[in-house]
Amino acid sequence: MAHDLAHWVRSFPGRRVLLVGDLILDRYIYGDAERISPEAPVPVLRAVETREAVGGCANVAACLRALGCEVVCCGMIGADRHGETLRRLLQESGVDDSAVVVQSDRPTTTKTRLVGLAQHRHRQQLLRLDEEDTSPLRDDAAKELIDRASRRIAPCDVVCIEDYDKGVVSERLVQAVVREAQRLGKPVLVDPARLNDYSRYRGADIVTPNRDELSIVTQRPCDSVEAVSAAAQEALETYGFRAVVATVDRDGAVLVERGRSPQHLPTVPRTVYDNTGAGDAVLAMLSAALAAGADLVSATRLANVAGGLEVEKFGCVPITADEVLAELRLEHRMRNGKLTGIDELVAEVQLRRDRGETVAFTNGCFDLLHAGHVDFLKRCRQEASVLVVALNSDASVRRLNKAETRPINRFEHRATVLGALECVDYVVGFEEATPESLIRRVCPDVLIKGQDWAEKGVVGRDFVESAGGRVVLLPLVEGLSTTTLIERIRGSK
Repeated sequence: MAHDLAHWVRSFPGRRVLLVGDLILDRYIYGDAERISPEAPVPVLRAVETREAVGGCANVAACLRALGCEVVCCGMIGADRHGETLRRLLQESGVDDSAVVVQSDRPTTTKTRLVGLAQHRHRQQLLRLDEEDTSPLRDDAAKELIDRASRRIAPCDVVCIEDYDKGVVSERLVQAVVREAQRLGKPVLVDPARLNDYSRYRGADIVTPNRDELSIVTQRPCDSVEAVSAAAQEALETYGFRAVVATVDRDGAVLVERGRSPQHLPTVPRTVYDNTGAGDAVLAMLSAALAAGADLVSATRLANVAGGLEVEKFGCVPITADEVLAELRLEHRMRNGKLTGIDELVAEVQLRRDRGETVAFTNGCFDLLHAGHVDFLKRCRQEASVLVVALNSDASVRRLNKAETRPINRFEHRATVLGALECVDYVVGFEEATPESLIRRVCPDVLIKGQDWAEKGVVGRDFVESAGGRVVLLPLVEGLSTTTLIERIRGSK
């Protein structure tokens, strides 16, 4: 499953998505909030930093760009400083902003968050200030928006509508876009606003409400996966959608497709730091995956991953394709243990190096794993952030002048036992007599062997040291070896 999902992620570059919706500028004023005002019982924020970022439809665009997609953004901004800033940020992220319309008598929707750091704790949002006009667009502006959106559908793979109910995403706009997309055979996704009526989205292929939004539009409780499934089915039938992808927080997502039974797609449990932008990440991933040709189940599974990664970050921080691929590999290891292939290992080790981690490498047969092995591997792990253990295949063990009965345990069993050790991060097999080729591919920061290899010569030493790494020889536990254990079992000692 992870391999299949990774295939779709690697297919994102070159896919093109049209985004239509509410463009928002997010402003963050950070500061110290360590005292209370003498004028009123409110915290005093001593501002030390201001950051500006894209929000709303613009954040979905940034998320898509981080995934590798090409993006055209269609929305409304005001003829003001915030609009200029928003446009600049879009351009800097590589988004095509040629479909953005400027309305001179309407302010750019702006959300300013005051964020304080108090008593050496994590950041805490104190207040949000919204500057906006949610009235319907002027007729000429609405016509221009429809025209620009409609003319940009043809070259795109998917059309995505992001509705924050700011007066931009009207029924007139949605229906015009849906009609043109249907004529051209392009799917339309909608992230709905908190409305009690989805009539404006009628004809869209897929809607992506969260459980609260779904509860509002159906007037049904959505406090369980079963209840969400029933509500999603009702919304699908009422408004003629092809599918509803309902996000259900820590429970993942519920997928209801026309003519099929509802599916609950769980997600990996997360430590939720900030759920801001999670819905945008989900929508971006769904759009990217469908643009790449993925089925809706695969797209929803990927959306779970993106939304889960987003809630672990503070603020709206676009999730990259590399982060998603790394998470897929992690989930694969959680399900299948630490045994990995060399290509996957090299890719993941590089990602971990990019995060500043260091890699230690050791190798062996590790037949009849004993206390001496465990002590050795624990000390190996102390030398770096990550420990890779290269494990001789069964055929490789037999070529090392071992007895005909060796190994005692098959490769799969040895790998399983090694993988159960907390100090071991990866187990990778090799068929050759030595791990020389593996060492060259992994290029470890630290190559580790036992002191008994001091006179034999450490395989890979010259390569590792020439690449700027180091070689460490660790003492072994006296009196412990696999050979000794086998002799004791056989009763020869």
